[in-house]
Formats: sequence, C-alpha cells, structure tokens
Amino acid sequence: MTKLAWAARGISAVSGAVLLGALMAPSAVAGGGADHDPQHKKKGSHSAKAAMQHKQAGPARSEDDRHDERQDEHKKKCSTARDISTAAPDYINFDPGVIFHVATDRHGHAFLNDSRNPGVWINLGILANAPQCVTDTAASVTESNPGYLYVNLLGKDGVIHQARCTTSNTPFTPANLAAACGTGFSPVQDTPV
Repeated sequence: MTKLAWAARGISAVSGAVLLGALMAPSAVAGGGADHDPQHKKKGSHSAKAAMQHKQAGPARSEDDRHDERQDEHKKKCSTARDISTAAPDYINFDPGVIFHVATDRHGHAFLNDSRNPGVWINLGILANAPQCVTDTAASVTESNPGYLYVNLLGKDGVIHQARCTTSNTPFTPANLAAACGTGFSPVQDTPV
C-alpha cells in the first residue's frame, strides 16, 4: 500500500508540473516566446531606443501643436488656488455699478472682467510682460474719468507685476485692452520675496 501511495504522489507531482507548464505556455507564446539570447535583447532594446529617438525628432510639428504642448507643460508647472479682486470707481462720470474684476484660474492665468461687458473675461496674458504663473491679484481704480485701473498680479516667483490701464466710457474688451494698458506689465521694483 505504501508503494501505491508513493506512486500516486509522484504522478500528482508530475501532473502538477505538466499543468503549470501548460498554463505558462500561452503567456510565453503571447509574449513572443522565451528569448535566451542576451545579444538579441540588446539589439531589441537598442532598436527600441533608436525608434524612441526617431519619434522624438519626428516630423516637423505645426505651431498649434507646439502651442498645445507649451500649454500642457505650463499646466504641469503651475497649479495654484483661485483668486479674485475687484475695484469699483466712485465717480459721477462713470455709470453706476461699474466694477472691474480680476481673477485667476487654477493654472495661474489671470483674467479681467469689466461689468459693462458681462460675461467677457479677458486673458491678461495678452498684455506685454504678463507673469506666467499668477498666485494673487489686486485691483484699484482712480476717481476720475478718464482715469486709471491698476492691475497687480503676484507671480509664483514672488514678484509683483503692475499694469496701468486707462479707463473711459468704453468697456474693456480683448480688442481694446492692449491699447488701454500701453506697455503692459512691469515688475514692481524691490518686491520683497
């Protein structure tokens, strides 16, 4: 009886090994089979590296593709909390209820809204020298018409950038903002960082 038990155990072990081999064979076939040639692997990795370098060099990309890539890179580099500030002129020559809003999005872009132009948020990045990653905003307006709207943006690097935009009875729009703000943004000297 003991001989039969040993034989059964031996058959069981052989059956398990065969079954394990059968289960592993499909994955080896799907992966291209086992490769025991170390030189072949080096050739394969070298050709993969060459293909990657070729892909990086790739064909010439359009300006839109490069712009989209820069936008994606900017989103990765600049992630901030949202911020908003307002300024309201208290002067008889302005229509009642005029409010200037300056806000940021989570990607560090700053926007201006003139309440006389509801729903229109102007990307302040269209102005010269605008900071790339804005973490805070401030707005103030002088008490005259025409007067000035001061927009202050705090960059992620800790430097304050200020633009002075001439106000008038005409609401700010994307078409007239650059002209109204002249030279655009300039850094506030000796900003404590």
